[in-house]
Amino acid sequence: MSRTSKHRPRVLIVGAGLAGTATAIRMLHFARRPIEIVLLERRSDYRSAGVAYHRNGNPWDHVFNIQAGRMSVFREDVLDFVHWANGEADRGGWPEPWAGHRFVEHGPAPRRLFQDYLCDRLAEAGREARPGVVLVEADGEAVDMEVRSTGIEVTIRRFTTTDAGRSSEMAVLQAERVVLATGLELREPPFAAEVLKHGSFVRNPYSASGIRKLTELPSGATVAIVGSVLSAYDSAGLLLRQGHTGRIHLISRTGTMFRAYPGGHEHGVLRLPCPASLLEPYRNREEFLARVRTEWDAACASVARDHPDVDPVVVAERVAKAWEPHLPEAIERIPSAELRSLLDEFGTAIAAVRVGAVEYTMAVVERGMRGADGRVELVVGKVEGITPLESGRLVVSVAPPEGGSEKEPGGGRAIEADLVVSNFGRESDYGRVDQPLWRNLLRKGIAAPHERTGRGLDVDERGTLLSPGGEPAGPVSAVGVLREGDEIVRNGRTGAFAFNLAAIKNQSIAVAAHAIEQLELEEAVLVQSADQRRGGVGNLEEAARGGFEDAVVLEVRRMASRIRSERELLDSRLEACIRSMRGRPAFPADADRQDRLMRVAVNRAAVERLTDVSVTPRQLRRQLGIANAVDLEE
Repeated sequence: MSRTSKHRPRVLIVGAGLAGTATAIRMLHFARRPIEIVLLERRSDYRSAGVAYHRNGNPWDHVFNIQAGRMSVFREDVLDFVHWANGEADRGGWPEPWAGHRFVEHGPAPRRLFQDYLCDRLAEAGREARPGVVLVEADGEAVDMEVRSTGIEVTIRRFTTTDAGRSSEMAVLQAERVVLATGLELREPPFAAEVLKHGSFVRNPYSASGIRKLTELPSGATVAIVGSVLSAYDSAGLLLRQGHTGRIHLISRTGTMFRAYPGGHEHGVLRLPCPASLLEPYRNREEFLARVRTEWDAACASVARDHPDVDPVVVAERVAKAWEPHLPEAIERIPSAELRSLLDEFGTAIAAVRVGAVEYTMAVVERGMRGADGRVELVVGKVEGITPLESGRLVVSVAPPEGGSEKEPGGGRAIEADLVVSNFGRESDYGRVDQPLWRNLLRKGIAAPHERTGRGLDVDERGTLLSPGGEPAGPVSAVGVLREGDEIVRNGRTGAFAFNLAAIKNQSIAVAAHAIEQLELEEAVLVQSADQRRGGVGNLEEAARGGFEDAVVLEVRRMASRIRSERELLDSRLEACIRSMRGRPAFPADADRQDRLMRVAVNRAAVERLTDVSVTPRQLRRQLGIANAVDLEE
């Protein structure tokens, strides 16, 4: 597998979690000519799951943060996960109550099911791929990369376990294109330097060892959970559901608590006026925040007044979503240093505004906080350090919030706990990620930390990595959390929506389509023509008029179809539609070049429609003409 074939180019996807698997599925659907798709994963238990969904780190009580009806890997098929769970999933070995549970759009679902779902959809995509389109699932860790004129050479470390122990060997794999989908990188919390390997400290609550410590903990033990984001609720909820009676401290720097979605909640998009004052020049933080508060209060009031059908619990979510198209222009006015500081300070609050959690998770935690014994306590303050005691317990030192009262004479508060769980989160600054691949890519200038936000990497509009000079260093793309900063400044995505499933669905479509487009084009000059003259493509659209629109509709339907025979039929109709537009003004004289250039224009227009976030997924299906009877009934 070291060399690519002239007749079967290779795409290497580094990381087989959610982002990598979703991209591989799309490539298998989109490819019309032979191609080898290598899906590389360094941890077999993370394949088609990643850290968020793998079975070993997600017991049955860990449910999705959002409703089951929003967990489809296909944006244009909103209920696919629910239909799979009810009609296709193998329930052998499922415990009650899930074994007999009927999943509904607004209800919960265990996170661990997502691994089976993605495995099934990837296998289906492989079966329904066109002849010569091959998927290879490989084990190993990408540690280095060289961009050559003939393609990319990726150095991969492979591990072997024998009776003599575990060993590794290096191999070089050549590919025409690479997609990086490496997922979340854990941040090393400075306050836990003394206890990272301590038996009473859980660094990763979504690991098999972390879950084991939580489930084997004596019921009366005292637990401190650093953080109050949704992952913290998973840990607290797991303890409470198994009958934990000891104190649980949720330690939060801001005191932010997430809300539970109301029963029957459905995602929606409102059209609200642009918050005009946010587009004024940036003067200072205090003045800017005052403008934000004024605009925010006015927008929330207008939603409550003009949209009485919107539940008060989700008014903030509707406003945050409606503001997304306007945020990039507002963000342009904020100096980079100030932007980074604002994101750091208000990141958790923004996340809580933009997304809630299902009642299944929130209800048990809220009961623990309201109960007569108050088993769950929210502690507001910054964790300054965690130190071990001779007894084996840990002491968490918490500084009071600014302007808050001091709990102890020495200032702050000391919480003694039998177990400390850190939900301090991920490392978003790739300059600090201690992995060989990222050290090498940054050192060689193949990748660069996102300049404006310091979160993720710099990419162009199609997800291609940019060098420190702002130019593509090679045919290397990124999907998922690597694009957090770009999603913020380019698309106005906030909170977890900068890197969650919703963003990944769109990125997987765009990156897969762009990779297939580049591989299927035979003339480099044609690629250059299509990339450099968007105006020229626009002229083609205008010249084609109705014919172009018909072609885009066919391409949308082809890209959305999971059945090979349907795609082949649609592709045949599309080719005929494109040929019918030959010879019109603004078209190149060469017929083959005409067809290829028009194909690029049609495909890019179809991608834009499939990734349109100004509408809900169900609205998207109706607009694209791919809604079925089930959609219309529901």
